[in-house]
Amino acid sequence: MFGLKRLVPHACSIRASLRMQLSGYQEKFLVFPSQHLAQLTSNRFLNIYQLGNKTAIEKERARLADEINRGYFADIAELKQHGGKIAAANKILIPAMAAVKFPEFEVSYSDGKSLKLPIKFDANEVEGNNSASALPVATLLCLSFRASSQAMINSWSTPFLDAFSSSKNIQLYEVSFIDSWLLCRNPIKKVLLRLMRKSSDNAQIDSLQRKIVYSFGDHYYFRKELKILNLLSGYIFLLDKFGRIRWQGFGLATQEEVSSLLSCASLLLEEK
Repeated sequence: MFGLKRLVPHACSIRASLRMQLSGYQEKFLVFPSQHLAQLTSNRFLNIYQLGNKTAIEKERARLADEINRGYFADIAELKQHGGKIAAANKILIPAMAAVKFPEFEVSYSDGKSLKLPIKFDANEVEGNNSASALPVATLLCLSFRASSQAMINSWSTPFLDAFSSSKNIQLYEVSFIDSWLLCRNPIKKVLLRLMRKSSDNAQIDSLQRKIVYSFGDHYYFRKELKILNLLSGYIFLLDKFGRIRWQGFGLATQEEVSSLLSCASLLLEEK
């Protein structure tokens, strides 16, 4: 009985703590989850078949150490230091021979339809198929991991849309990444996409193939492959028709960087 009395205050404190966390979470429900929530509700676990796999365990330990060393406050400190400008954008087009392929990942439209990006030319698949002409010659991918980086994305996408509004060979994807375990569950995911669809019903329809999509799930290794560390910044990639990274930008665009992006995109349209 004495032990039970000791547990009651402890249980109350846990309940109060959870209530505070949920209250903070509800304020952010219509935007993207904070990094605190993403860490609290991580959607990755070692499955039962990996428990005896030493390689998988070591890999998970390395990941945990990496995530502990690189946290939310490190991102905030960097943002205060350089405003999300991780590095200067490319000034010239990366040569095709030196360009690396962008990793494939799945995205969802607000209507629930999904596809894999990047959309790229594959000689084996399109040989003798007229659909090859419908593939984009260039694709601009704007990646946002937190809602706070939307202004950065707009600084690139808006002038890009203005410059290539009449082009049918270029596509623009604005991708919002959602890594919260809770928001990635199917019932919540469907509600969230429905809300996103309502909020974009009045969006302007451009001649340029502009797509707003969402990527749900664990993106740790995707980010590692692209060397993305700070989740508060925006990341811009210009891809050619083979899905290779030919140009890259970060944070808020400067006028010089926008000119570089538009020039490189024009060069891609001229490549054969």
